[in-house]
Amino acid sequence: MVQIREATVHDLQGMQNANLTNLPENYTLKYYLYHALSWPQGSYVATVQTSSGEERIVGYVLAKMEDDNNDDPNAGPYIPHAHITSLSVMRTYRRMGIAAKLLRQALRALVESYGAQYVSLHVRQSNKAAIHLYRETLKFELVEIEHSYYADGEDAYSMKKDLKELVPNAEDLYDDDEDLLVGSIASTTAAITV
Repeated sequence: MVQIREATVHDLQGMQNANLTNLPENYTLKYYLYHALSWPQGSYVATVQTSSGEERIVGYVLAKMEDDNNDDPNAGPYIPHAHITSLSVMRTYRRMGIAAKLLRQALRALVESYGAQYVSLHVRQSNKAAIHLYRETLKFELVEIEHSYYADGEDAYSMKKDLKELVPNAEDLYDDDEDLLVGSIASTTAAITV
């Protein structure tokens, strides 16, 4: 049974291992720590229990908030938006919907915790499975092709998804008797069983 939960600092080594095992783009442990400390609600892990009862990370999503409109110089005033830095699922756990669940959970949290109105990502043109996930399953739109984006010279698709559908109604966020935020933010930290 696979569980999805918010990533913690204790998960960083397992996340890095999943990255090194599956992806050509690799990050230092310091980079993962930077994400975990800067945007703690933006990253999630998929875990399984080993036969010895230990938890093992089989996938993760690493996300962050962007602090400017770099991806659209004509955008005008800043619009809060997120970026998916990395998504990886171990090969033996693919085609189980884990990547989609990780992303959906991260997107909800980015909206609820940081007010993200849209999210962007880059994907290799050759990564047909990921492109299908982003375009067909999660309804990302192709924005542009960024030539020689990756270190090996491969082009990337720059993709974007509007998150307004995930923004709760303002009146739903406040308790009737108090000016306190309530609602589903706490639910993003609960484990989800896949």
